[in-house]
Amino acid sequence: MAAKQGYGPDLRRYLNLRVDIKMNGNRHVSGVLRGYDIFMNLVLENASEHLADSKKDLGTVFIRGNTIVMWECLDKISI
Repeated sequence: MAAKQGYGPDLRRYLNLRVDIKMNGNRHVSGVLRGYDIFMNLVLENASEHLADSKKDLGTVFIRGNTIVMWECLDKISI
């Protein structure tokens, strides 16, 4: 089977903006997007995990793209 060809996500306009990430396993993390790759692996800075009744500061985190269910930008995007 041949490897899938194509381009990865173009998230340049979201760099240095706050994003909200929902992941499988009912996990929810937000932070400032600092980097990404073609597999949608993300690096977030000043990240925090939102738990049922609290918020846990995580610092800088790496999120694997295959765990992301949904994401949204929390800041205004300039076009």
